[in-house]
Amino acid sequence: MKAPRVTLDQWRTLQAVVDHGGFAQAAEVLHRSQSSISYTVARMQEQLGVPLLRIDGRKAVLTEAGAVLLRRSRQLVKQASQLEELAHHMEQGWEAEVRLVVDAAYPVARLVRALSAFMPQSRGCRVRLCEEVLSGVEEMLLDGSADLAISGLDINGYLGDQLSAVEFVAVAHPQHPLHQLQRELSFQDLEGHLQVVIRDSGRTKPRDVGWLGAEQRWTVGSLPTAATFVSSGLGFAWLPRHLIEHELHCGLLRPLPLAQGGSRHPHFYLYSNKEKTLGPATQILVDLIKSYDRAPLDAPFAAPLVAN
Repeated sequence: MKAPRVTLDQWRTLQAVVDHGGFAQAAEVLHRSQSSISYTVARMQEQLGVPLLRIDGRKAVLTEAGAVLLRRSRQLVKQASQLEELAHHMEQGWEAEVRLVVDAAYPVARLVRALSAFMPQSRGCRVRLCEEVLSGVEEMLLDGSADLAISGLDINGYLGDQLSAVEFVAVAHPQHPLHQLQRELSFQDLEGHLQVVIRDSGRTKPRDVGWLGAEQRWTVGSLPTAATFVSSGLGFAWLPRHLIEHELHCGLLRPLPLAQGGSRHPHFYLYSNKEKTLGPATQILVDLIKSYDRAPLDAPFAAPLVAN
């Protein structure tokens, strides 16, 4: 790739001439001589091989080619400024990236709100978000590939900040044989029917959380897939209520009338990598996640106040 012939300073000079109405005005704004501004623009046109400005009376006006190039240059200059600003923030200890792993059962709406509020405060810090199931979250935290983790498991050796509980509901299609019994159900009633469970994404010690030990078990890779199976009449499952509100409202799913255990409310926890000191960007994201976790899922969006 050939090195650019025109510098960022030259593009900034051309922008000043256009934005402020002429060479003299640009010279005043940039604290340079008018002859220096004129030479810079003339040199640019020579290097690019196309005219950028034409003189109309006493005013410099962009040519058609100049208008196109100037428009593209604005984004280039803006990105260069952002890059320099990011380098400055990194020098002060600001992170370039925060790695967040989340259990797929945690409400996405809360994450979207927290990350939307984080963006204007991020100073260029990127977020790498990964979704895992059960011990998959724990493994990423333990092997150091995550800075923050949201999990419904008690991770040994870590003290997490308690977040809200997520309700899991035992559900099946209204025409499922279990609903046709038309009575209160026991776990013994469930054991003879197909249970749909979500595969633990962990590789070291995967868990069968929520499985009753039924002989008929189908394992799927995601919660949405499980919801689709069960709402189509294939088996029963415990699914997060926030994920199946539509199916419940439309009558595709009905809670099973269990005598006990029909609804579970496990708390989720926010963990941080204890081998790494939290940087300022990560701390802001932690505060935002906790703030939005306390808000109802249907609450109107409003960015909370977060201390700097």
